[in-house]
Amino acid sequence: MDEERERGLDNPTSYEELYSAHRQQVLRICRVLLADRHEAEEVAQEVFLKMFRAYQTQDHTQAMDWKPWLTRVSVNACRDRRRTGWWKWWRLANIEYRETDHPSRGRTPEEEVLSRELQRHLWLAFRKLSARQQEVFTLRYVEGFSTEEVAETLRMSAGSVKRHLFRAVHQLRRSLGDHL
Repeated sequence: MDEERERGLDNPTSYEELYSAHRQQVLRICRVLLADRHEAEEVAQEVFLKMFRAYQTQDHTQAMDWKPWLTRVSVNACRDRRRTGWWKWWRLANIEYRETDHPSRGRTPEEEVLSRELQRHLWLAFRKLSARQQEVFTLRYVEGFSTEEVAETLRMSAGSVKRHLFRAVHQLRRSLGDHL
């Protein structure tokens, strides 16, 4: 039952259970793709509103696999947000992702500075990837989807997913060359 709940294959007894089961995944995808915590929370709320509407109209006698549906809706909502004109202007003013600026316990000040510097370089390199490469990379390496799951979720061929992953990883390695 726990595996089914984690994959989103069960038939939840309430919208609240469904929301609780998938909240972190949706927020994580939105945060990575939008690079801003507040913007991600706003887009995630739009996703959950769509989920609520879909839940209300769903035939509850059959289980629905919510995880791929929510992933697809989340990625599309982030795309829509990035396409708006004000987003391009606003994004330029807020390039750096601040979620990782909290110091971890047990590191020396020197290690912390080096870690933050590497995170900053990694984040800047990630933001230089194309939107499609960011989406594919996020789903494959952050969310842990298989290549086939990424292809199905983004409605691409597995070959296209592999090509975007190869290019993204190659560009990240090239960008981070001296920092690794």
